[in-house]
Amino acid sequence: MLPETVKGRLEAIPALVASGKRVNGLYRLMGSRLLWEEGLQKIGSNKGAMTPGIDGETFADFGPEDLDPIIASVTAGTYDPKPVRRVFIPKGKGKRRPLGIPTRDDRLVQEVARQLLERIYEPVFSNASHGFRPGRSCHTALEHVKAVWTGVKWLVDVDVAGFFENIDHDILLRLLRKRIDDEKFIGLIGSMLKAGVMEDRVHTRTYSGTPQGGIVSPILANIYLHELDMFMAERIAAFERGKVRATNPEYGRLAGRIQKQRKRVTMLRAKDNVDEVKVAASLAKIQTLLPQKRSIPSRDAMDPGYRRLRYCRYADDFMIGVIGSKEDARSVFAEVRAFLTEALALTVSEEKSGIRKASDGAAFLGYEVRTYTTRQRVVRSRQGSVSFLRRPPSEVMQLHVPWEKVHAFASAKGYGDLSVLKPRHRSLLLSCSDVEIVLAYNAELRGFANYYALAKDVSFKLNRLEFLQRWSLFKTLASKHKTNVRAVVARMRTGQEFTIGYDVDGQPRSVKVWKLAHLKRDPATSSRIDIQPWTQVFTHSRTDWVDRQNAKQCEACGRSDVPCQVHHIRGMADVSHRGFVLRMKVARARRTVVLCEQCHWDTHRGRLPDLRQSDGSSQWRAACGESCTCGSAGGSGLTP
Repeated sequence: MLPETVKGRLEAIPALVASGKRVNGLYRLMGSRLLWEEGLQKIGSNKGAMTPGIDGETFADFGPEDLDPIIASVTAGTYDPKPVRRVFIPKGKGKRRPLGIPTRDDRLVQEVARQLLERIYEPVFSNASHGFRPGRSCHTALEHVKAVWTGVKWLVDVDVAGFFENIDHDILLRLLRKRIDDEKFIGLIGSMLKAGVMEDRVHTRTYSGTPQGGIVSPILANIYLHELDMFMAERIAAFERGKVRATNPEYGRLAGRIQKQRKRVTMLRAKDNVDEVKVAASLAKIQTLLPQKRSIPSRDAMDPGYRRLRYCRYADDFMIGVIGSKEDARSVFAEVRAFLTEALALTVSEEKSGIRKASDGAAFLGYEVRTYTTRQRVVRSRQGSVSFLRRPPSEVMQLHVPWEKVHAFASAKGYGDLSVLKPRHRSLLLSCSDVEIVLAYNAELRGFANYYALAKDVSFKLNRLEFLQRWSLFKTLASKHKTNVRAVVARMRTGQEFTIGYDVDGQPRSVKVWKLAHLKRDPATSSRIDIQPWTQVFTHSRTDWVDRQNAKQCEACGRSDVPCQVHHIRGMADVSHRGFVLRMKVARARRTVVLCEQCHWDTHRGRLPDLRQSDGSSQWRAACGESCTCGSAGGSGLTP
């Protein structure tokens, strides 16, 4: 298809879906190079591009010209997805979460399929769904709970046991057929689901589930749980009752007595001979009744004629809020559990699920969510020059940082003992430069604080963590330079800040130590908040961060108008069996040269001379004119 035709077809999909028609011709669209180039650009720029699947291939040497055989096999119907490589990552309480890493080619095919699925399903997905969607994140879900869930009495916490591993393939394909009229495309999705898993060189077939780590898995999970979203929308419409809560009878009685006394005062003052004694008595009664009236809610919190249901979902993590009785909450819980079991073949974890009182709180997306009612029944507010009394809202939903999350973070990062504020140095960072150590500490605390920026108590809870982190940084630098902490603090202090200096192209620069005072309390709720800070770029890199900033000119071809990289002349094979700390020390101590990206690739492909036996880069410059594909003419005129 021509690019204009493809763009027209893609732009027409949302309107077609909105009209209730099924979409066809998707498999033909997959033959368009435009989609594949967009997919390559997105995946190739991702940090996971260098993670190999079972075939060991990465995107390091992959270019647009390598797309043709993949497109040809897909359009011919001969494409066969390979098993994913299973790895495990740590999760809470010592458990591990399985991840499935597809091969390089499978990732490309999945990305193209994901683009098409997103065009179809994004216009119809529920506003209650926040996971793995453009412009949505954990923060948008939490902001919704914070803004809308005021007045909730009960929190229904439902945990689906092993959701990604237990998605029923037949049910999922049946759900796809509701909106897609293309069996070849659905068949391709089915082959991805059944590709299997390779673990310890043993291939296991998969009969259910989508691998966490697959590019297409998140949107398939959302398609699966979209049925739950629709069920909850129907349940909310049937559950809700009444427009406003009924007046609290006791509040109404007191209000009536006060109104009666005020009328009495008005009548007494309207007479020619005002009886000041009776007026004073009525005013005294009003002053006695007003505090009683202000001390109780104006509305009946348990009004059976007023019910509301709230619902919010992020992937398979969802929560339901009930404004009603506990019996109402039990009924909703039972109906949701039955729907998950019967319609979606999913199992609810009885151990982790339950009904919680909203004032006691429950865990949601790493936060503790709970309602709070101020003791003050009346507060004075001001609007412009006018001052007035008002009732603050009761049972306001608040977000809090769980203490156990703060302790777990400090322990995982190796800052020390948070309970007694005893910091310790981090020996794994001693091979890094000072700037890299500061950047790593900054990224860690900033990422943690940014995620919990919506919490009401973020400053209070993270204040101790900041102290421990700061002094762990000082102790790490002191250990690296074999000095004391006092000397490090004195060297880094710059007014109210702590900084570390370095040079780029002879120009002095500095990095500030990040602190909670820099935290934006109203962060942008973009999808990037869900991404963990990647501190390995500072701590696990085999080249120094400052060296990479100073890498401006390729030592092979002489070009300075393209991005450059730092290349190690010697390999790491001799110490590959040694520990991480030793490998990093050896890696940092090796001889390096600065190369442009193309020359770096050519060096690893063997197109440029091996300099392990030489004392400089002269052989490279001499050979660049003959074999280098970087585009320079004869090494930019540099003499050998």
